[in-house]
This record gives sequence, structure tokens and C-alpha cells, in this order.
Amino acid sequence: MIADHSNTSLDRMWSLSGRRAVVTGGAKGIGAATAKRLAEAGADVIVADIDESGAARTAVEIAGATGRTVISTALDISDTASIVAVTDLCVERLGGLDIWVNNAGIYPTTGPALQASDEFIDRLLEVNVRGSYACAREAAKRMSAGGVIVNLASTTGFRAAPGISAYVVSKHAVVGLTKSLALEFGPMNIRVVGVAPGPIDTPGVQDQLAPLKAAGLDVGARMSQTLLGRAGQADDIARVILFLASDMAAWITGEVVVADAGSLAG
Repeated sequence: MIADHSNTSLDRMWSLSGRRAVVTGGAKGIGAATAKRLAEAGADVIVADIDESGAARTAVEIAGATGRTVISTALDISDTASIVAVTDLCVERLGGLDIWVNNAGIYPTTGPALQASDEFIDRLLEVNVRGSYACAREAAKRMSAGGVIVNLASTTGFRAAPGISAYVVSKHAVVGLTKSLALEFGPMNIRVVGVAPGPIDTPGVQDQLAPLKAAGLDVGARMSQTLLGRAGQADDIARVILFLASDMAAWITGEVVVADAGSLAG
């Protein structure tokens, strides 16, 4: 373990050369942007997604743009056997596992709590909470030389919002999971950190907001109501994840970085 980076050059601090990463939900949006940034920094990357064909397209694009080894694979984070298969694939094909990004999850669905079915609540918590937990657990087992686990939380993990109560619960849980696992995995030289995005304009969010747009809501204007006057882009979050995965953040663990253009400031 390198305890002091004081004399390490900045280019080496940012470099992920020689490291092996898995990005869940990597086919599009924040996941795809993150996989690209990690590969640009020198990592070999597995793009894992329940959308196997989408993951394959993204992997080909990133490999062509960066020259890194980028592998695509199917992953259902609600299925532990699927998670184990991906961690094993990373070790077998890339020679180890150093970075795991828990990006896959279910987006919030608008609707009052009184109308939320048990089936919907169970599925959302199964993916967003148990899935992230199981991924972190299996990834840590294979980080024999230490590593970094990055969990995607949300600003709703710090401040509630009406109509998305199950999602709020799940993201509060991800914040707690990040802190708890950091305590357990620290002695293994594994950092566990989180990112809490604010309003990010991704394909998944646009799909989720389609009913509101159809009802006449100017979604673009609403998402742009931040202190910086614009909605976030996927790469805004990918760059934060790159920082946390790099040695620039070697002294950070158990924390969730809020990246929301000041949404929680007001």
C-alpha cells in the first residue's frame, strides 16, 4: 500500500494504466460515459449491462476510440450468479479486478406511495439495494491487491422528494451501504465511495420522464433549474467517478460526493 503520494507526478496520479474495471449498467448514459473515461485513463474495462447488445455496441465504440481492451457482457444485478460470472470473467480475461462501478439501477417512477404495489417496491429495492450490495461483496472478494468500489447514489439519498418514495429509500440505503462497506473493506485496502448525481439528462431519465412531457411539462426547463443554469450531462458524473477511482482520491473512502450543480444548496 502506498501511503504517501506527495512525490507522485500528477499524470501518474490520474493514470489508471494496468488497472481492470467493471462498469455495471454500462450500455448507455452515465455507465457508458464512465467506461469511456476509465478507458481513456488507461484502464481495461468490462461494460456489463442487462442490455447485452447495447453493451456490445458501447464496448466496440470505446475500444475504437481509446485502444484499450474493452469487453462487453450481460449482467443482471438482481441475480447473484450473473454477478459472480462477471467478476470471474474480469479475473480470467483481464487478469484481476481493481475498480467496480455500481451504476446499474432502476430510475425513479413517479406516483403516490398509496398506489405503489408490493411488487414494484420489491423489484426496485432488489435492484438498487440488494444488487449493489451483492456486486460490492463479490467484487471485494476478487480485489486481492486492494481496489475501489464506486456506488451511484443520488441527491435523493440526502433529501426526499414526493412521488418517488421507494427510490428515495433505495438511495438512502446506498449512502449507508457505502459508509458501512468502507468500514469493513478498509483493512483490505479497498476504498468504497459514492457519487450522488443531481438532475442528469440521460436516455434513461428522458424515458422515465416521457409521461410528464406528454402531459405538457417542459422537462428541459425543469432539469435546467440548477445554480449553474443547466442540467447535468452523463460525462459530468463520469469525470467525478474517474477522480474517485484514481489515486487523486487515495485518501477518500466512506464518503458520497454530491455532484448536482448546487441543487442541495438551496
